Amino acid sequence: VQVLRNAGEEVTLTVSFLKRAPAFLKLPLNEDCACAPSDQSSGTSSPLCDSGLHLNYHPNNTDTLSCSSWPASPGLRWEKRWCDLRLIPLLHSRFSQYLPGSDLCRQNAFQVIAVDGVCSGIIQCLSAEDCIDWLQAIASNISNLTKHNIKKINRNFPVNQQIVYMGWTEEREQDTLQDRMYTPKFLALRGSSLYKFLAPPVTTWDWTRAEKTFSVYEIMCKILKDSDLLDRRKHCFSVQSESGEDLYFSVELESDLTLWEKAFQTATFLEVERIQCKTYACVLESHLMGLTIDFSMGFVCFDAATKAVLWRYKFSQLKGSSDDGKSKIKFLFQNQDTKQIEAKELEFSNLFAVLHCIHSFFAAKVACLDPLYVGSQATTSAAPTTSGTGKLKYTT
Repeated sequence: VQVLRNAGEEVTLTVSFLKRAPAFLKLPLNEDCACAPSDQSSGTSSPLCDSGLHLNYHPNNTDTLSCSSWPASPGLRWEKRWCDLRLIPLLHSRFSQYLPGSDLCRQNAFQVIAVDGVCSGIIQCLSAEDCIDWLQAIASNISNLTKHNIKKINRNFPVNQQIVYMGWTEEREQDTLQDRMYTPKFLALRGSSLYKFLAPPVTTWDWTRAEKTFSVYEIMCKILKDSDLLDRRKHCFSVQSESGEDLYFSVELESDLTLWEKAFQTATFLEVERIQCKTYACVLESHLMGLTIDFSMGFVCFDAATKAVLWRYKFSQLKGSSDDGKSKIKFLFQNQDTKQIEAKELEFSNLFAVLHCIHSFFAAKVACLDPLYVGSQATTSAAPTTSGTGKLKYTT
């Protein structure tokens, strides 16, 4: 192209047959072409760009392109360079070893799908070790890009609306009769909410168009053990919503599962620490009451009309609880003076939200007793992309 540009107004092109070209392109050779090796005459066609060879031509070269002069030409030679066949931006991209929508895992193979839908195609590795190395390297790059992006986005959000986590998962369809068992979903933990999207949010307006939104302190997250898995997919977790609906999610790597667990703990801790208390309407012996779960004081039950406090217990006084799975919760508190167990039964219209909220407050209370976890939250407040390192262990 450059030669033509510099050739002036009129150009004379001389077309001639080069005996080496068919051999290079792996095309069928004429019988009179004796300069090509016999092992290259396979008859299969291969595009020139596939070989990664590019012609480096200098305009000062005046040699005639012929079978005899071409190899010895000082201004014309072949150079091997990388050819970009496809570029996959890794920010908000996802990857998977599983066949789309199924629990069937490919052997030593995976594919990467960009946020705009561009797919790498199936990448086959020579061994399982190579495949894992590739997956971990790709996951690490995606994670670093996501953290950097979260940090930039958080500059535009207030302290109580900071993003703690963003990433792809695959949600298991509740209707098992469908051909597609799993659907990609993008989860985000921001402020008081867990967002579930069909695609990553890019603009501020996108955050208002989530498929579903849950309050982090009113849902329950459980990392599933092998005995709890519903199919052949590993690295799964469930989320029970405030309405009692169970959502089942799958991630690709164990490191993804660990990252999600820590992020959910962090988001819950930060939100409980921010709101400090939550009050739910309840019924006690046909009277309208209110139960306040207070981070400092514990449980406070009061009359909704007069605001008079009926009873009050600390978190440490709760020795057990049970529910009927519908609306009633029975609390067992230990009296600090008599050491006797006192039972208190309340009826709620939103049973699961109350149970999950109590669980979240207990978890945050236990976390406060872990110096390592509290120290990590100080870092999280300054840089919301960093998750806590403490592990919460509690019983209810």
